[in-house]
Amino acid sequence: MSNKAMAKTLNIDFMGKRRWAAILSGSVLVVALLSMLLRGFDFGLDFTGGTVIEVGYQNPAELSEVTAALEAGGFVGATVQHFGSRQDVLIRLAPDADEDEGTSAQLSDRVFQALSTAAAEEVELRRVEFVGPQVGEELREQGGLAMLFSLIGILVYVALRFEWRFAVGSVVALVHDVIVVLGIFSLLQINFDLTVLAAVLAVIGYSLNDTIVVFDRVRENFRRMRKGTVIEIINASINQTLSRTVVTSCTTLLVLIALYVLGGEVISGFSLALIIGVVIGTYSSIYVATASVVWLGLSKTDLLPPEKEGAGADVRP
Repeated sequence: MSNKAMAKTLNIDFMGKRRWAAILSGSVLVVALLSMLLRGFDFGLDFTGGTVIEVGYQNPAELSEVTAALEAGGFVGATVQHFGSRQDVLIRLAPDADEDEGTSAQLSDRVFQALSTAAAEEVELRRVEFVGPQVGEELREQGGLAMLFSLIGILVYVALRFEWRFAVGSVVALVHDVIVVLGIFSLLQINFDLTVLAAVLAVIGYSLNDTIVVFDRVRENFRRMRKGTVIEIINASINQTLSRTVVTSCTTLLVLIALYVLGGEVISGFSLALIIGVVIGTYSSIYVATASVVWLGLSKTDLLPPEKEGAGADVRP
């Protein structure tokens, strides 16, 4: 069955369920905001500053033994976790942990020596990264400004291309998507670094693209379907673009799930943020962006093309 034929047979009353969707979205947003306020984020090295050291063992390493070795070497409060496999260990040291320790190279040598002394096998030093606390703070501020400016630019763009109600609806949907993604990372305390921030910005672009497709069809149907009500026209527009939305979302999710499963720890946060964003963005383009337009009081006259001046000047009695 072609997309056009499928669009004609679909007649789902999306807007009839907008109140239930509003309750669901409101509840999720409240949980997300409370989590961000009370639990905060597990910021990565990019934002907090400090030192990251990756080491490799020949056999599976017990994190408790690695932590004990670090504490014996004077590194108290280090964060230790497996990285990809049980043989690979990632160690994070807070900025205050490396005071008076000289350069990051000297610090990594001391960590490596402490681990090698405690281990009964050979330990391999694979990676060392250092970010100063001032740089991390600047990255955190610039990341927040990047999201803010992108939302302002989108508001202006959609207002110029469509109508102010569409602009408000699209920005409301984008804010909704960003808060949900950030709230899940805060609630589950998943490491939040620059790759996740890049994914959040990508979610904004993806969600906006999906919303613009629906809005384009709504504007087109407002000019073609003169007899339908606002709700009927919007429902028809969503149904007509639904097959495109589902196909695009599913193919994108296939790639992202493959990245999340096979890509390793380095891009796990990036791919997870995009997976959440694609699902939430598809939902918000229907139940947040378009529903917001309905609640803002969109009418047919708002989208009808204005009559040209002098259009009846050539008519003679």
